[in-house]
Amino acid sequence: MTTKQAAASAIKKVKANKAKANKADSGDAKVVVKAYASPTLALLAYDWPAGDDHEDFLGFAIERTPGFDGQAKSWLPNRIGFQGPKADHSDFPSNEAPIQKFYWWDARIDTKDRGHAFNYRIVPVTGKPGALNLLDAQATAIDVQVPLTEEQGITTHFNRAVVSSQAFSKQFPDVKTAAQQKAARAWLGNGMEQAVPQFLGRGAGKDIEGAIYHLTDQTWIIPALKNYGGPISLAYNHTSKDHASDDAIQQLEDSGRQADLFAARTHASIMHNKFLVRVGAADHAEAVLAGSANFTSEGLSAQANVLHAFESPALAKLYLDRKRLLDGDSGLSETQKDQEGWSDDVVVGDATIRVFFPPEGNKTRVSIDTIIDAIKSAKHSVLLCAFDPTDMDLLNAIFEASDEGKMMLALVNRVPSKEPSGDPSRGDVAAKIAILDRAQKSDEIVGFGAFSAKDTPTDFMPERVLWPGEDPKIMVRVHHKFVVIDAEGDNPVVFTGSANFSGNSLHHNDENLLEITRCPRIAGMYMAEFLRLYEHYRARVKSEDIKTFKLTPDYAWSRKYFKDGWPETKARMAMAGTGT
Repeated sequence: MTTKQAAASAIKKVKANKAKANKADSGDAKVVVKAYASPTLALLAYDWPAGDDHEDFLGFAIERTPGFDGQAKSWLPNRIGFQGPKADHSDFPSNEAPIQKFYWWDARIDTKDRGHAFNYRIVPVTGKPGALNLLDAQATAIDVQVPLTEEQGITTHFNRAVVSSQAFSKQFPDVKTAAQQKAARAWLGNGMEQAVPQFLGRGAGKDIEGAIYHLTDQTWIIPALKNYGGPISLAYNHTSKDHASDDAIQQLEDSGRQADLFAARTHASIMHNKFLVRVGAADHAEAVLAGSANFTSEGLSAQANVLHAFESPALAKLYLDRKRLLDGDSGLSETQKDQEGWSDDVVVGDATIRVFFPPEGNKTRVSIDTIIDAIKSAKHSVLLCAFDPTDMDLLNAIFEASDEGKMMLALVNRVPSKEPSGDPSRGDVAAKIAILDRAQKSDEIVGFGAFSAKDTPTDFMPERVLWPGEDPKIMVRVHHKFVVIDAEGDNPVVFTGSANFSGNSLHHNDENLLEITRCPRIAGMYMAEFLRLYEHYRARVKSEDIKTFKLTPDYAWSRKYFKDGWPETKARMAMAGTGT
């Protein structure tokens, strides 16, 4: 044996002894797991600290009870194996193709599963491809109750909005006919397409008042408004450059609706609200429906959005008062002056809620500075999901949270492919530069990453980017407007609504912004839905460089989850609760 060979052998023995000692110290600790559930899915976040000591650690197998399609038990599926995807595009069970992530979700939650409980058992897997070893002694199980769409007076609708997904391609190989497109949109809507008809259905002829940016959906919303049995009064956006709702308003008038109950809003940059209020006897507000989704077919389906309905007279009254101010088509200075800041706390079920109605004065930043202060007070994590965030103070606070060691993940509609031209002192240009710079340094921030058919990974079904007839220049896939802080903790904060975290939304648009606190249940929904979208688009951005997706045949896949400062490490520890 040469000196070099002897030295290498000695180093190998030292490493083996160290791994054995670390393994003994850890006691091969069991998996730690937390769950975050929405009506759409169950997100499982888990940690196996001993995994760092196993050079044959291959991932996790996750077993669900009850299983799929009437089975007693099923292993959650994995789309890729050690040789890549299956030729027939079917899935592998995770006991044969382990999941090489420290969080995963059950995407096979259907509408019939809402309100039901499932047990998930997370099992570490070691060994080699073809000779897997499921470590049942280190497995941990958790019961997860899938929430109903409505709980404690709060209705929550997240749509699927994943046109560029294998699930959509398999479910709808063709979307050419009107019937195919309606079925596909309903699948993408995941119940959101019924949010307005259901809200109206509770009205029983009572007054409905609202403020709507774009009203164009001819499949669900406009027919529901036409057929509603009570009065409807709407303030709607109408500017020289944007009058998309005019046709719908004319249809409502032609159907017999009272024309003087429709008020064109012309004096804001845009009237960007999307809300309805149910008004009962004696002019008493009863409930409000609001969120990020425009009342359009694409807003309900192909664009990622959320809608909430709150059975709260106090909260509904705040929205009703704002709507009636907009009815008068007040000038911008009047609506700015009328803004008195955040409302008082309103308790709705298990949530405490405040609302803010931009625009506010050009010299004030009360709405967005409240969000920034909350971000700066984050203990563990910050999630941003936004169509076009351009407020630099907000972006800086979010990036600083990551630099301080907190989990920070962001999903925006687009990450620029190159540094934009233009004046960097402008908010939108500066934001694009900052987002591009951060995305190049880390995959903490990603865009929806549209790609052409030639970029689809090997052995995957071709995935769509465009909906039939859609304009590729103005494509929108991520339309959310929310920030979630410490979703995995006891005191999370959610900011959501219609505002895009931009200068226009702050000072020039008619908007609504909600702060939801003291409600881990709702924060968990937002985290679950965020991670579903974030991982979907992160994989597709990476597909430009990785043409074939395969499982890693050794422990190398997990190294990034145990490195100091890596986003994956922060996510592993924050979401599973092992970093607190």
